[in-house]
Amino acid sequence: MAEMLRGCVPLLIVRRFKHKLALLGSLLLVMGLVLSACGTTEDPKPKTTADQKIRIGYQKNGPLFILKNLGTLEKRLEPLGYKVEWHEFQAGPALLEALHAGSVDFGRTGNSPPVFAQASGSSLQYIAVAFSKFEGSGILVKDDSPIQELEDLKGKTIGFAKGSSSHYLLVKALEKASLKYEDITPAFLSPGDARVAFEQGDIDAWVVWDPYTADTEVTTGARLLVNGEGLTTDRDFFLSSSDFAAEHSDILKEVIEEIQNSSNWANENPEELTKMLADILGIDEASMKLAVDRRVHGVEKEISEEIISEQQSIADTFYDLGIIPTKINVKERVFSFEKDGGK
Repeated sequence: MAEMLRGCVPLLIVRRFKHKLALLGSLLLVMGLVLSACGTTEDPKPKTTADQKIRIGYQKNGPLFILKNLGTLEKRLEPLGYKVEWHEFQAGPALLEALHAGSVDFGRTGNSPPVFAQASGSSLQYIAVAFSKFEGSGILVKDDSPIQELEDLKGKTIGFAKGSSSHYLLVKALEKASLKYEDITPAFLSPGDARVAFEQGDIDAWVVWDPYTADTEVTTGARLLVNGEGLTTDRDFFLSSSDFAAEHSDILKEVIEEIQNSSNWANENPEELTKMLADILGIDEASMKLAVDRRVHGVEKEISEEIISEQQSIADTFYDLGIIPTKINVKERVFSFEKDGGK
């Protein structure tokens, strides 16, 4: 019996060893699957260039609106792996709020919104600047209004978008008439709401820009009391968030170049531009033609010291009037492709 047991012991040991090896193999297989799953969760595939996009804020006027409807930017950026998303805003202040919140990466506004945004702590960057467009911006009154001169605005209710280019135009117009900001009653209204208030007589005057100005002149017979001549250059500024500008300066160069290309097309094809914008905006062609004829599109070669000084003057004016809470330095927010790009 003892000899039989001694013969079976090696066989039992081998069988137990094989069983343990099988269990160990199963355990290693399970651990491998778990580790693989964990690795997928913690280490996702890096984004490729094709995942990139630029979110652009625009208004229903100006160079970005033209660029959007020509569709050339999408074609230019597609080979670079970038998609374009367009987000519409009624006025510049709301657009720059979205830029500060990270909802858009790039946009265009008039001269005043960036000042208000910077004073509120926005990290915006001035990327480029367009030509002056003062002829299409001004103060509208009804044709039969007793308001004949700027001095007649005293005591009147005036509608405009707070923090917009119209806000500054009004301040300068009052200054020219030796009136104070406190001499009028401001009505902060978006262009759409202001148009209704103007036609219903709820406001005495309306400060706004093309194509709203032209459309109101042509369709209601309203008078342009003054335009921006001698009051403001009323430039367009192209702006980006600091992070996007630093990380995607190469793409911003492409965008600015395509804005210039579309501006050249607009200047060379006023009749086509008039029809295109009239159809899209639902504005009659006579109104749109007036707006097109009194504007030249284009991007300045650089944001010069003179232009920076213009912006600083706007900022200082609003600060001195107590309209913005803090004094700002505009130059700190001017982006340089040579110095700041690619950080």
